[in-house]
Amino acid sequence: MGGQPKALIELGGRPIIERVLEALAPAVDDVLIVTNTPELYAFLGLPMVGDVYPEHGSLGGIYTGLKAAAGQVAFTVACDMPFLHPEVVRLVVARAGEGDVVIPRVGSQLETMHAAYAKACLPRIEERLIAGQLRIVGFFERVRVVEITEADIARFRDPQVAFMNVNTPDELARARGLVAELG
Repeated sequence: MGGQPKALIELGGRPIIERVLEALAPAVDDVLIVTNTPELYAFLGLPMVGDVYPEHGSLGGIYTGLKAAAGQVAFTVACDMPFLHPEVVRLVVARAGEGDVVIPRVGSQLETMHAAYAKACLPRIEERLIAGQLRIVGFFERVRVVEITEADIARFRDPQVAFMNVNTPDELARARGLVAELG
C-alpha cells in the first residue's frame, strides 16, 4: 500500500483501525494494540505493546497480545479488516472457553486473524516462533481447536465481507465500494 500503514488508510471518512475498534467495542472488555510504532496510534488512547519477537509476522503479534492480555483468552483481529461485525466477534468470544483456539472457517480457510486464543497456546506458539516457523495454523495440531461454521457467520454478514483484508490498491477500491453499499 505504498508504505502507508494499512490501519491508518481512510475508508468512509475514518481510518480503518477506527472501524475495527467500533466492531470490537460491544463485544470485548479490553483492547490492546500490538505495534512497534506506538506514536502512530497514540491518538486512539489505548494501551499498546511492542512485539516480543519483532519481525515474526502475525504469529508474533498474536503471541505478544496474548502474553500481555489480562485474561486467560484474547480475541485477536487484524488492523486491516474494515468490515468486522460486532455479532461475529461476539460469536467467537462467546465460545472462547470451549477450546484453546476458537476460530471461524470459511470454505477451506481458517480465519486466524479473527479468532480467540487461550493462554494455553503460548508455549506452543513460542516454540514455533523460536524455530522460525511462522505459519499460524502450524501449532493447531497441538491444541484444542473449535471451529465456527461459515453458516453461523453468514447469519450476521457475508463471510467474504466480514473477513476482507485491505492489502492491495484493488482491495482498497473494493472496500470503498462496499462502504458506500453497506452504509
